Amino acid sequence: MSDSSTKPDQDDEMLPEYDLTGGVRGKYVERYREGTNVVLLDPDVAANFPTSEAVNEALRRLVEQAGR
Repeated sequence: MSDSSTKPDQDDEMLPEYDLTGGVRGKYVERYREGTNVVLLDPDVAANFPTSEAVNEALRRLVEQAGR
């Protein structure tokens, strides 16, 4: 008789040697949030910018013009 808990799941992509049972979910999430400033653009806005550098340049120009 086979025990289904010891049989590897064929759909599971994680290898058996990766044991995460002692892991803590979200252990560093607060530290990560302190060091990052992620802004999500709506798809229609993002379509106008090929790279994050292009977004930054456009925002710098907008800030510069608004400051005048």
